[in-house]
Amino acid sequence: MHEIIQTWRQALHRVLDLYERRRGKLFVFFPILFFFFIFLNISCYWWAIYTAFPYYMQTQEASHYIKLQIPVGFLGALFDSLSFFITIWIIRRALASSKTVEYIFHLSLDLLIAVLATLWVLFVFSFGGWLISLWEQAPEELSQRSTKYTYRAVQAMQDPTGKENVKNIYFGFIMGVSAALPTCLHLFLFSWALLKRIWIGLFRIPKKVIKN
Repeated sequence: MHEIIQTWRQALHRVLDLYERRRGKLFVFFPILFFFFIFLNISCYWWAIYTAFPYYMQTQEASHYIKLQIPVGFLGALFDSLSFFITIWIIRRALASSKTVEYIFHLSLDLLIAVLATLWVLFVFSFGGWLISLWEQAPEELSQRSTKYTYRAVQAMQDPTGKENVKNIYFGFIMGVSAALPTCLHLFLFSWALLKRIWIGLFRIPKKVIKN
């Protein structure tokens, strides 16, 4: 296990080194990162809409969902950009740690970011929908929208196999893609390290054979 962790560390260190060498100046990098996340969030939004609730665009509320992409993209990018730099800080702390437990603990903090991202999605749709209602001159209470989306989330957890709940879970999963990128990176690098050690273990030639 120690060898797997070391291989994982080395791979993560190479990723961090590549980022630091290619990032350039922050005032140039940040706008690029921010607009990338805007594009990613809006793309995920429309992917989720057309695969889970395509009939939304055939109703009178179609214009509402078209406008909603603006706060979804902007607020989503705001969270993702902030979590990106927090993830970089976490990776640095993890690589600086000397103990395996500390290393894994630091990287597991990205799971907390993923949980916060779920709550942020609820906030974005509640707050964003409220802003759009003001734009459309049909104001709603922010608390009412928050209650509606919170109720959907609770229903999905209580009955995840329900027809509408499955769609809501799928929708939330797609909207959480950007926030899950750090966790996916860690899982990919760990899997790569594990497979590499297995490959070496299977095809390594014993020293006794070499001597003979």
